[in-house]
Order: sequence, then C-alpha cells, then structure tokens
Amino acid sequence: MKINGIQQLGVGVEDVHEAWKWYRKHFSMDILMFDEEAEAKLMLAHTDGKPRARHAILALNMEGGGGFEIWQHTDKKPSPIAIPIVLGDFGINIGVLKTDNVDKAYHTYKESGLNLLGEIRTAPGGDKHFFLKDPYDNLWEVKEHPVVFSKETSVNGGVFGTIIGVADIDSSLAVYRDILGFDQIAYDETGVFEDFSEIPGGNQEFRRVLLQHSDVKNGAFSTLFGKSEIELVQVLNGTPKSIYEGRIWGDPGFIHLCYDMNDMDALREKALNFGHPFTVDSARAMDTFDMGDAAGNFAYIQAPEGTLIEFVETHKIPLIKKLGWYIDFRKRGNHPLPNWILKLFRFKRVK
Repeated sequence: MKINGIQQLGVGVEDVHEAWKWYRKHFSMDILMFDEEAEAKLMLAHTDGKPRARHAILALNMEGGGGFEIWQHTDKKPSPIAIPIVLGDFGINIGVLKTDNVDKAYHTYKESGLNLLGEIRTAPGGDKHFFLKDPYDNLWEVKEHPVVFSKETSVNGGVFGTIIGVADIDSSLAVYRDILGFDQIAYDETGVFEDFSEIPGGNQEFRRVLLQHSDVKNGAFSTLFGKSEIELVQVLNGTPKSIYEGRIWGDPGFIHLCYDMNDMDALREKALNFGHPFTVDSARAMDTFDMGDAAGNFAYIQAPEGTLIEFVETHKIPLIKKLGWYIDFRKRGNHPLPNWILKLFRFKRVK
C-alpha cells in the first residue's frame, strides 16, 4: 500500500463556477482535470443517508502541490456555516498553499485587494508564512516552500497541507501518523502563538504539532504533488465546536482532504486495524468508479475529530482528450510519470 501525496483539498461552495473563476484568477488553479455533474450515490454515511446531486470541478496548479475539488450541491441549497469558524474548531480549519517566494506572494495579493490577515510571520519551525480569507470565508495559509514542479507566472503553487483542529492530538495521530504515514514531528509546542494572533480564535492557548513524512513518494503523480505536511492544533483553554455540526458533506467549507494512493485492499485492512474502517468504499460497489473522463476507486475514513480523509486510486485519466490520449494505470502501473508527460497538463489550462 502506497500513499503518493495530496491529490486535492475538497472545497464546498455555493456557486461552483463563480468560485472556480476566483481560484483561477488568484490561486492559479487553472488546470482542469474534470468537470462533472452527477449524483453522489455512495456518500450516504455523510449525506444524511440520501444520494445528493452535485457539480464538481477538479483543478490543479502547474507549480505543483495538490489541487482543489470545488464542489456544489445542486439538489439542495448549500448550507453555509452559521457560526464563523475559529481556530481549533474540529475539522479542517485552514488550507495551506505553497509558494517559493512568500514576499512576492504577499505583495501580489495585497495589490490585488485580497483579505490578508496580518503580516508575514514566522512559524515555530522557522518557515515564513501568512494568512488570508477568500470571499467564501475559507482561511488559507500561504507558506514558503522552495520546490516547484514547473515554474509559472503564478506566485503560489497548490495544496501543501492543512491545519486541522482536533480534540486530542494524541488520539488523532492514529490517522495522520499511523495510517497516512506522517512519521516525523517537525515541532510540538504549547502556548499562545504570535503567528496565529490575527486569525479568528488565534489568541487562545494551543498545542500545535507539525507532521511531515520521511519517505520519498514514487507514485505516478508524486513529482507533481510533491511533499506535504499536516498541522494539528488543539485548544487548551476554550470550547471548540464541530465545523460540520448540523450540516452535511459538500456544504460550504473544507469538506475533505484527499490522497492519491495505490492498493485499496491493503489500505482497507490497515485502516480497520487502526480502528478507522472505511465509511465509504467504491471498490466494494463496483470495479471502477466513473468520474466523467477519469475513472478509479475511492474510499473515506473519518478521523476522531470528524475530519473526512479521502483516498483515490486512479485507473484512467485523459491526457489530451481531443486526440483520444488516455493513460490507463491498470496497464501501465503506477511508477512515476515522466515530467514531460506531467507538463502536458498545461494544455488543460482554462483562463
């Protein structure tokens, strides 16, 4: 069983077209992998037991990192969070984007009129970063990381990780360390942190643990996805709430964190052994799940604090659809794709 990197961060929105336009313009999430309207029939464990019609767009950034799955309910009115999220609430609090030039990214966003939350700060591990809020009330951390897959005009790359609010860090490590393989602790600190001071709820006392992975990923898309990390934050002097209490998967906000992987059968057994059985398992329902022009299997587990983690085993993707050029990984295998093939994704760019 291999986990190859973050494929995408799910972002629930009220208007998928308007949101993708904003994310293309400001975050360069402009490489279209699929755009599909369908019914989510297998997510019943997280949609109040009902199939839900939805519109989903998967988009990537050519500088590397994970993509966005921009997701909108279409058979019901999306239900935004009633009480604003504060840092430490249970679930995905903040999406993390990488940049190889944090100062340039900050000033570009400032000139564009984005809602920046304070100045560039230094995290406990020494990395420079800053925070912003998008028009849909999602919080983002932009963090300096030197590795770029393909240097573009963008000031940021794709998803580098997330900041997740948990009830008990030690309990949540069963998912993030033992199942996902984030086996290195970059820091484990407790206190009131200056770099959180201008985030809603950031003036509380936290334990924060930054998790990284020691292995070198070697799946088909690993060169594009690159390294990733997860930061767990636990409030020590407050009363956090669940981000999705009273709402369902797909409603506005960060809905899941998705990993590209191989060998779903081995992962199913491993997750069960660590006490987190699959809550959704497409491989048990069908041989391969059709995602528009792409196909594969997917599964979900739920972390102790409620965060949904998705796993996708890709079977087929279109490379150049007009030429009928697809890659079938069941025939090819899942060793790294050559960079020249990955760079062909730029022909999927939507301006």
